[in-house]
Amino acid sequence: MRDYQRAALISVLLVAGTLLVFSPVADNGFICLDDGKYVTGNSHLRGGFTRENLEWAFTTFHAANWHPITWLSHLADVRLFGLNPAGHHLTSLLVHAANVLLVFLVLGRLTGSRWRSGLAAALFAVHPLHVESVAWISERKDVLSAFFWMSTLVAYTRYARSPGLKRYGLTALVFALGLMAKPMLVTLPFILLLLDWWPLGRALRPAAGERRQGPAAARFPWLPLVLEKVPLFVLAAASCAVTLRAQQEGWMVKSVKSYPIGVRLANALWSYLRYLGKVVYPANLGIPYPHPGASLPVWQAVVALLILLCLTGGAVRTRRQRPSVLVGWLWFLGALVPVIGLVQVADQAMADRYMYLPLLGLLLAVVWSLPAVAVDKRYRAAAIVAGGAVILAVLGTMSRAQVRLWRDDITLFSRTIQVTPENALAHYNLGTGLARQGNAAAAIRHFREALRMRADFAEAHYNLARALEETGEYDEALGQYRDAVRIMPDYPYALNNLGGALSRSGRIAEAVTWYEKALLLTPEDPELLYNLGTVLSRKGDFAAAAARYAQALRIRPDYAAAARALRALRSLSPGAD
Repeated sequence: MRDYQRAALISVLLVAGTLLVFSPVADNGFICLDDGKYVTGNSHLRGGFTRENLEWAFTTFHAANWHPITWLSHLADVRLFGLNPAGHHLTSLLVHAANVLLVFLVLGRLTGSRWRSGLAAALFAVHPLHVESVAWISERKDVLSAFFWMSTLVAYTRYARSPGLKRYGLTALVFALGLMAKPMLVTLPFILLLLDWWPLGRALRPAAGERRQGPAAARFPWLPLVLEKVPLFVLAAASCAVTLRAQQEGWMVKSVKSYPIGVRLANALWSYLRYLGKVVYPANLGIPYPHPGASLPVWQAVVALLILLCLTGGAVRTRRQRPSVLVGWLWFLGALVPVIGLVQVADQAMADRYMYLPLLGLLLAVVWSLPAVAVDKRYRAAAIVAGGAVILAVLGTMSRAQVRLWRDDITLFSRTIQVTPENALAHYNLGTGLARQGNAAAAIRHFREALRMRADFAEAHYNLARALEETGEYDEALGQYRDAVRIMPDYPYALNNLGGALSRSGRIAEAVTWYEKALLLTPEDPELLYNLGTVLSRKGDFAAAAARYAQALRIRPDYAAAARALRALRSLSPGAD
């Protein structure tokens, strides 16, 4: 069999195996955690590729991120599939399958080892830590950015072996597109420097066509390689700045007062160790993993630090015999830096999806070391094939089962609570799922559990209030709305519903005040405008009420309730315009 035939066969097997393992994803639905923000509740996606929506995609900080390429992907899905989740899941799965092929292609081109590249790509394809990235529609940004990460490596490999301005420009362009899908790629220029050392060997000898003359290049052989990547570092720095601003505006970045530096460092060290454990034994996976805060014992952080130092020292000592170990290990450590919690975003300690790209570093370290650990050369190939097949079968079975857990909110978050009982966000999301099914009583229990763990959980106060209203407990609901607004004064949904609760209790003037505060935050919300118009009408301010109804209709011309209210108001008070 010729080389290209072997490559084609491996590619077909990789895609077939990926699709087989992840095929249950087509039966899964949307989940309450972020899918509303990204797809089901996002009005900008319903209008298709209009100029207004394209401008929105490139300028918005919606969902506390700036990732226009990801928004374009969701726009395309809504255009093709509407709100049928199967189509959205299929897109994510196909992108993941493309990533698997790119892993095979990239590693093969970098190292020249086809079978090792195939094994690494297969492990990448079916590892359970990747289920969250593929099965969660909101994490389209994860698989999409990884596609550009791999594509950047393809372009850079071509450039490194035959430098030229056009090839460098293509590398920078693909890298920039990846940053616009998810800023996880900010560490990629550092990874390229690692690959310059091994397997590209550019730090040891000048590549064809490169000039390394001069005393500076002789004394600092890495300097030309670093200077060469300055444009990439500039792109990464710009992405970091934009992302930080977006997450600050979305109230996602936590203050040093909430999470002191020592707490962040301790969690980061322990999380590195936990990630390694989940790579080896990917069981009891959940979403999210609660942050331990100051409760993490100091000894755990110290033990984690010592283990990481020992592993790093071992990788450094074996760098001449097995350079892949050092490169892969530093890839793993470095690629996790943006999400390891030094800049604390939200309240999670770690997340399976963050391992989508860092896992490749560990696979590079392990798979390229396999021949070195085989004792008898006569049985080396057979042992590797047999062992690899068993591991792939086990991982594939675990991933397929994990995919099914993402079927709906109830299944996913019930399982998460089993593996992480003290998980406020899991209880909150399970409560949200139960409320959507109309089970308000069960939802209330889980919202109360979430608040027992986190009394300052504004969203839990808000959704508890909604569930209490459904069960007729209006007085407590009003108090919960007030708590939500007290904790998060710029929470427009809580402000809106607080206005509604006050209106139903007859406090019209106070209701108007809260509606107007909500309107300052979301001035283009037609439902809020309609609600404000209703209370203004009840207050007797017909002109102002008519103006709000008319404004709602300008934003949503098919808003039937607002049109009826405006007609009724004009019939009662002809002077209302």
